[in-house]
Order: sequence, then C-alpha cells, then structure tokens
Amino acid sequence: MITTLNGFKLDEKMITERVGEKYYKKFKSARVCILGLGGLGSNISVYLARSGLGKLILVDYDIVEPSNINRQYYNTSHIGMKKTEALKNIINEINPFVEVEVKNLKIDKNNINEIIKNEKYVCEALDDADTKAMIVGEILSKYNDKIIISGSGMAGIENANNILTHKKFKNLYVCGDEESDFKKVEGMMAPKVCICAGHQANVVLKLIKDE
Repeated sequence: MITTLNGFKLDEKMITERVGEKYYKKFKSARVCILGLGGLGSNISVYLARSGLGKLILVDYDIVEPSNINRQYYNTSHIGMKKTEALKNIINEINPFVEVEVKNLKIDKNNINEIIKNEKYVCEALDDADTKAMIVGEILSKYNDKIIISGSGMAGIENANNILTHKKFKNLYVCGDEESDFKKVEGMMAPKVCICAGHQANVVLKLIKDE
C-alpha cells in the first residue's frame, strides 16, 4: 500500500521493514483493543502502531487536559480534544496504514462485554482500581478465548527495575511493580509508566508472534 505525504510517496514497507517480513505479516493481520488512553494506553497504542499492527480499537471517554501532558502521549495542541480522536490523529501521523476504530465510552459492567466481544487481545490501561478489577474479573470468568494484559502500579520515581511482567493465569498477564498507588506517592512521572506500557505492548507482540 502506498500513500502520498508532503509530496513524498510513502510505502508501508518503509515504516515496517525493520519489523521483518515474517513478523510484519502476523502483526498486520492482528487487532488489539486498548481500554483507557492515559499514561499506559496512549503509549501502548503508539508502540503497537510503530510495530505495524493492522487494527487498534481505542476506548476512552475523556478529553486531553493540561495535566495529561505530564506522562501521556499527547501534546498541548491536543488539549480539549477527545483522547480517542487525538490519539487517532497521532497514530495516523506515525503510521497511516494502521486502521483505528474509536469508541467514546466510559467502561462499566453494562458495556464491557459488548466492547470486547470481537477481541482476542485486550490491554487494560485504566487508573480506577474498581474498573480494572471488574474488567479482569469479567474476562477471566466468562472467556477462554480472550487474553488480557493489565498494568499495575508505576507511580513515582522509584526503582524502575521492579517493573516486571507476570503471567498470572492462562489468559492474564500483569505488567508493573504491583506496589505503587498514585494516591500515596508524591509526584506522577513519565518514565515508569512508559516502561510499563512497553512491557504491555511487548507481551501483545510476543503473543501474536507465537500464534
């Protein structure tokens, strides 16, 4: 596929050539749902777009606020935009060959099953502990064919080497230090969140590669 940007003919392979032909074919045929587009979700989305994922389903109801610039993949030009639309624009500028579907929804128990019904890979990237637990519980209790990759912890500026990936059950992976609570930690920093987002994106890519 070829598109033209600023008078330059851009072939999709120019973006994805370093991924490798073998992996590119698998990634291109895959789709991933990302629940929450904050510090984790916005960065996960960008990492997967750079890796040549075929389709990303982005779910969030919020708008970009000035405080989000601290550790989310937005800039000041996005303030006031819906996070879904802002991130869709960002991804299109990074890799216009990724199909992006947006769902402007606040996730709850009444809509989570409808949101994920067609998805095999689900990245949970929310701040609210109760909603995180609900999503994990719904998937683990109702589905054997879906894999959830969840983020936990990462506030503050402590040792980033504590961020790890653990396989908890057959279809649950938890990435993070599993310790930090942002309400108890002074300061909200970008590096640890981006490291954890990298862990989550890496799990997704490895699972797709190994299919």
